[in-house]
Amino acid sequence: MRITSPAIGPALTADARMLIAGLALAAWFRAVGFDPQWRRYWRQYLVTGLLTSAAPFLLFAYAALKLPAGLMAVINASSPIWGALFSAWLLGERLSGRAVTGLAIGVAGVALVTRPAAGAAFAVLPALAAIGAAMCYGLAATYMRRWAKDVPSRGMALGTQLAGAVMLAPLVALTPPAALPTPFVAACLLAMGLLCGAVAYLLYFRLVTDIGAAGALTVTYLIPIFGVAWGAAFLGETVSPLMLGGAALVLLGTFFVLRK
Repeated sequence: MRITSPAIGPALTADARMLIAGLALAAWFRAVGFDPQWRRYWRQYLVTGLLTSAAPFLLFAYAALKLPAGLMAVINASSPIWGALFSAWLLGERLSGRAVTGLAIGVAGVALVTRPAAGAAFAVLPALAAIGAAMCYGLAATYMRRWAKDVPSRGMALGTQLAGAVMLAPLVALTPPAALPTPFVAACLLAMGLLCGAVAYLLYFRLVTDIGAAGALTVTYLIPIFGVAWGAAFLGETVSPLMLGGAALVLLGTFFVLRK
């Protein structure tokens, strides 16, 4: 996203990766004879596609115009914290003292890592967009626990990508890129679509089926590690003490929230 979004815009970045993922999964499932049962589950595909793909991909792509990849990865790790808040609000689940402590620690971590961005007016909206994307993932987990728990994981992987691509298509038409993507940008889009979309969402929704939506969000423990490391290795991003401290707080808060 840090490569593609400045080149072709956030809307096309988000939409293209979903379209690539959806078409790849559709071709694969047609070859193996899998039926996603569109008529039965279209509502779940639409809502989950909005919350796990269309909205967060667009928000993160917008944030990528200004924020480092490592910082976005740290903010993304707060998804389980927002999930706990939405579960308490929408499902009436009781928050234990440990969970409340974790929420406070996690929010403090997010505030810490976004503090450098808050000092510059141009970075406030990107930081809020990244937080909004993490909140979408938390809300999606709550929705799936209550209203989409019986949907097949492979169907969810396909349905969310195609539904998300359709929802963002009008925005792409309104904000077309100024130029065609270069071969390198196109390769990055292809990698995001196939690896971060088709393969990753097959694995993610299988985890949702096997261990539940809240448990599947624990993958966010690894996101800051890889996000910060790859941002530094491939994009030359600076890893500041504030970022490391904020990441530690977010992960510690997530541990308390998810600990049984």
